[in-house]
Amino acid sequence: MTTLPSCESCPTDRTKIVILGGGPNRIGQGIEFDYCCVHAVMALREAGFETIMVNCNPETVSTDYDTADRLYFEPLTAEDVLEIIYKEQTKGCLLGVIVQFGGQTPLKLARALQDAQIPILGTSPDAIDLAEDRERFQILLHKLGLRQPANGLARSVEEAEEAAEKIGYPVVVRPSYVLGGRAMEITYDSAALRRYMEKAVYISGGHPILIDLYLQDAIEVDVDVVADTDTVFVAGIMEHIEEAGIHSGDSSCCLPPHSLSPDLVREIARQSEILARAIGVVGLMNVQFAIKDGAVYILEVNPRASRTVPFVAKATGIPIAKIAARVMAGEPLKNFGLNPQILTHVSVKSPVFPFARFPGVDVVLGPEMKSTGEVMGIDRSFARAYAKAQIGAGMRLPLTGTCFISVKDRDKGAAITLAWQLVNLGFDLIATTGTAAALNEAGVPVRRVNKVYEGQPHIVDAIINDEVQMMINTTASGAQMLGDSFSLRRTGLMRGIPNYTTLAGARAAVEAIVVLQNEGEALDPVSIQSYLAG
Repeated sequence: MTTLPSCESCPTDRTKIVILGGGPNRIGQGIEFDYCCVHAVMALREAGFETIMVNCNPETVSTDYDTADRLYFEPLTAEDVLEIIYKEQTKGCLLGVIVQFGGQTPLKLARALQDAQIPILGTSPDAIDLAEDRERFQILLHKLGLRQPANGLARSVEEAEEAAEKIGYPVVVRPSYVLGGRAMEITYDSAALRRYMEKAVYISGGHPILIDLYLQDAIEVDVDVVADTDTVFVAGIMEHIEEAGIHSGDSSCCLPPHSLSPDLVREIARQSEILARAIGVVGLMNVQFAIKDGAVYILEVNPRASRTVPFVAKATGIPIAKIAARVMAGEPLKNFGLNPQILTHVSVKSPVFPFARFPGVDVVLGPEMKSTGEVMGIDRSFARAYAKAQIGAGMRLPLTGTCFISVKDRDKGAAITLAWQLVNLGFDLIATTGTAAALNEAGVPVRRVNKVYEGQPHIVDAIINDEVQMMINTTASGAQMLGDSFSLRRTGLMRGIPNYTTLAGARAAVEAIVVLQNEGEALDPVSIQSYLAG
């Protein structure tokens, strides 16, 4: 246990720590940050600190009256937080404020708190800015010899077009200092970029717009790290199921990675450790990587808790939020005896979406977060764990029937292999004209069906008539393309038909169907503890 600071003038023998929450819950904010805040309170109370929570979310545990020693149900603004801290300082010794656990909202307050001479526990405000400021971060990566996709900054339409032309389309564009991929898009031409910039400049609030080369067909990887000034522990390396470009909160992911080589995993861990030391992380850090043609690219570094922290903690049995809180309060990380793990089980996190509750919302996934929850499947293999996660998410995968396939031109080659797998599993296939032609040419038995605008009977009629049990629909970017296929995705959603809008997600679903066909009755619930016990 850490030695607590003492102050003879304090009317209490307990030193205070203030934890800032994430504010009102909303899509993109994530209840996972509330989990981190609560675990921080629990760990610090166990260590003998007096905990003060500042948050204003009536739906979360952090705002229960008995979670922290004291709760301020107030907005997360600099003015309100400073007023609370000044009040607390008159009644005892304040060790500092934790801003890492509430997501981006409290992180934005770090500079204002420092300017008011309020101590920030953990990663310093300057280190936070180093990771958040694109220009400073780029200089750091060049110094460390680490890669990132070609990128640029823009504060106007003209600057954005110039940067995108230099980088090359498609590009990922997003405002600075936002959470949940808010207002993030993939643009494929200058017209789409101009439309984006008209709204993004306002959302960015004076900060520059970030423009990155979009790495098509790359594998995205999330890494959570706990560190202090002497030690770095890589807590979890997670491979996304969906390709890079889908928001991490909307992508299924597995721990440990199921398709990356051991050498790549070691290299990702090495780069994560280098970044934590170079930035000066004390507490939690999340890194997002993309793997393209065997090369490792750094997409983003967040010197704070991430939405994957609860998943990593449950999958590994290591309470990393609690440990990080104790580290930020001054306890050395080496005291916790953490060592790299060799897991004998696979854990899969799958998102849960609210699409059915929002009329007119499209199910196509992208860089802006849409999910409102997540589930976890755990087993001895990836396929079994993914099958459990899909069941937990309410996705009833069919074991027989008809699968509808309609994919964009770039996906047609890869769709052939997937189609053969479905045929070998006993499925019948129907497809739109272009996809059907590609499958027929490869010898895959498939029946052509009309698109909606081609006239009845069309694919939506087939869905309504219960002739479709599964859908694979990847759509090219653009309002026209998405609009033409919206009705079939929406109809499938309302009728509860599993629909995969990325080939990577569809491949994982097919692996799960194999398991369900062969071992469905053997997928009994087993406690997490039984896997962690070995």
